[in-house]
Amino acid sequence: MRIPSPTWLAVVACLLGAAVAGAGEEVAPGLGVGDVLGPDNADRAQELLPPEIVKHYAAGEYRNPIVTYAPDGEHWEAAFLAATKKNATTLDTNEAGTIIDRATGRQPEYVYGLPFPDIDPKDPKAAIKIVWNQFYAYWNHGNTFNKTRVIMLQPKGVDRDIVADGYFKFFDGQAEKYREKNPLNLQSQFLGVSTFPADLQGTASLTWRYRDSHKRDSVWAYVPALRRVRAVSPTDRSDGYLGSDISGDDGFFFDGKPEDFTWELVGKRDALRVVDPKSVSGELTREAVKGGGWVTVTRSSQKMAGFEDPAWRGISWAPITSALAKRPVWVVRATPRDRYYLYGKLELWIDAITWDGSWNRKFDWRDQLVAEYQTMARVNHPAGPEDAREWLPLNTLVWACAENFRLNRATLGGMRPFPDAPFYARVPINPNIFDANSLVHYGK
Repeated sequence: MRIPSPTWLAVVACLLGAAVAGAGEEVAPGLGVGDVLGPDNADRAQELLPPEIVKHYAAGEYRNPIVTYAPDGEHWEAAFLAATKKNATTLDTNEAGTIIDRATGRQPEYVYGLPFPDIDPKDPKAAIKIVWNQFYAYWNHGNTFNKTRVIMLQPKGVDRDIVADGYFKFFDGQAEKYREKNPLNLQSQFLGVSTFPADLQGTASLTWRYRDSHKRDSVWAYVPALRRVRAVSPTDRSDGYLGSDISGDDGFFFDGKPEDFTWELVGKRDALRVVDPKSVSGELTREAVKGGGWVTVTRSSQKMAGFEDPAWRGISWAPITSALAKRPVWVVRATPRDRYYLYGKLELWIDAITWDGSWNRKFDWRDQLVAEYQTMARVNHPAGPEDAREWLPLNTLVWACAENFRLNRATLGGMRPFPDAPFYARVPINPNIFDANSLVHYGK
């Protein structure tokens, strides 16, 4: 058995402060809030975690305290709740999986709120409805701009560290005050630009996603060494970004186009998921941005992953300052319609209350587990005065891990490149940056 480092023990002591209110609450036989999951008790979590994650805890590669995350601890704006209630009686999906208006049989011009709040496990369309809920819950967070790291790791160290700017613009699923004209019927636009290291500086990728189920994504790339913008195939979204293990279809958890897959409901269960203990234990606040939107600046130098702590004895990508919390989840399986897709099956564990994904398990076409995208919970917190309250996700930690089991390596995404790196949400973004011809600008 590996002995935890003194540094890590100090972190655990701090994290357990967030669990005091629910200390002793049982999450599984012999396992409760306040316990630290590790080699001595990993077997007690076998019914709450994917088996490959249990192995990490059993080997001492992951260690995390268990904290409380109230089942009803999610908040939405009044308009979002009202739209959700209406959607329950007006929306459905067609054979392709596209959201349609029940009265017309056509795709509505706009969808806001959760499209399918009442999931019936006997409904043959239940799985894809769950997936649409996780999309609209996420899109409601609005346009974002972040500076982030993409860190490629071996079990005991860093292979490569990339810093990038990420711009996300969403057209569908927005509150009324944030809606924009959408003549191209877009769902979203994404621009990623590498700023470090020097050999990747200016490398850019641009994606347009359309609401039309039959229209493929438009994707462009710019590589400074070639000095050319090139349209690229949208069929490689399962491939890794810049040689990493994070793919385009990972995104915030699962960002594939739902109509590109067939869906099956596995069932509903309780599960442990990775959380930011400070985020689930109390209210955090955002600051207003001049010109609109909100910013989070945590100014935190807290170590988030094992590779950042020289005294850590576990695996390098372990979420060392995170915690685990018990949540009800829906488990759904996706099979790609494209036989050339890198994975033959995806298994998604999605929170049944917040609709926020936790474990995205990836299998090859022979049904062998090959990879997994592990993400931290996003918890909504208040922004603005009470008479105009908005609710947006806010964490002091960011950890998204794409683990490759065959090659025994992983990539972490989302981590801040410096302690006071800001995360912007619901901010106006100049639409010109999403013009493919503008990509050349980033290589200069």
